[in-house]
Amino acid sequence: MTPLRWLILLILALATVRTAAAQERKVTRRDLPAAVARTVDAQSQGGTIRGFSEEKEDGRTFYEMELRINGRTRDVTMDSSGAVIMVEEEVDLATLPAAVQAALKSAAGAGRITLVESVTKGGQLAFYEAHVNTAGKRTEIKVGPDGKPLD
Repeated sequence: MTPLRWLILLILALATVRTAAAQERKVTRRDLPAAVARTVDAQSQGGTIRGFSEEKEDGRTFYEMELRINGRTRDVTMDSSGAVIMVEEEVDLATLPAAVQAALKSAAGAGRITLVESVTKGGQLAFYEAHVNTAGKRTEIKVGPDGKPLD
């Protein structure tokens, strides 16, 4: 491939990353709609709020609250009406079902699992997500509640 083509591809890639990043922005509690603020109050009890962000996706606006509860991370995503869409909560690998533990460890291979989160959508456990560090490269592994790999 010619240097000019590489340069064009690089510019397109950077433009795409910039556009994706522009869709999510940090906001303050004052920026939240009243319905979202009420959900924040209910969902953050017993925790310390670390921040908020707003993201626009497919014409819809979502708000995410990052917090720590009992030393663990918890991210709550809400729509503009305050409805909870998704909750990502840090969990101990050792507390998960044996099939989930085995699947995550197998998929991680020689990598080190640095964080595991349960992901709940619509009030139901949707999947587990593990953050893996392999020789300085970070990846994510997702498995269902039954331990079966997800894309």
